[in-house]
Amino acid sequence: MNKHVAPVVREASFHCPQCGVLAEQTWSGTINCHYSGLLPNGQKGGTHFTLQNTWIAKCSHCKNISLWINDKMVYPLTGNVEMANPDLPENIKKDYNEAKDIVNISPRGAAALLRLAIQKLCIHLGENGKNINDDIASLVKKGLPKTMQQALDSVRVIGNNAVHPGTIDLNDKIEIAYALFGFVNVICEVLISQPKKIQEFYEKNIPEGARNGIEKRDK
Repeated sequence: MNKHVAPVVREASFHCPQCGVLAEQTWSGTINCHYSGLLPNGQKGGTHFTLQNTWIAKCSHCKNISLWINDKMVYPLTGNVEMANPDLPENIKKDYNEAKDIVNISPRGAAALLRLAIQKLCIHLGENGKNINDDIASLVKKGLPKTMQQALDSVRVIGNNAVHPGTIDLNDKIEIAYALFGFVNVICEVLISQPKKIQEFYEKNIPEGARNGIEKRDK
């Protein structure tokens, strides 16, 4: 899984907030606006002005833009967050993308949605989904790697604190909310994507007779 290169103002390349591809960005700091319509004096007419402290980056891959004011991306709002792992089940991907849409407006709401996504992910992995803490404990007993346990519990605990009084204020530490998206994708990569790739390779490249022999051996 490639490392997500977050958008930064005036950087030469990063993962595009529009298409998700790591691509070169062309920057412009001169933005002229032309307006035609009803003027403040009530008359119809036109005027023009230049935006200050504003940058536009154009993606070399999709040709779409991102808009930055005072070195902060204001369009699209989801630009700071990596795209969802394509192997996430659709119902979980929907929660991920909804969280992505609101994280810059409500990091607390985004963290709560990601906690819900983790709860659904535990169900997808065979747990009952009634108590996310018990589900994680069950996965640990089944051999869940410690790093994945820590990632799951990070999203669980921070998601809980987002909707209940806690020690973490995500409005002051929005970068913590950003990190949770990466945790969800890493969890999906290790627990879903990698096993899927290995199984597909195994079924495609290992002869059926050999697979049958391995199954008999393991029984």
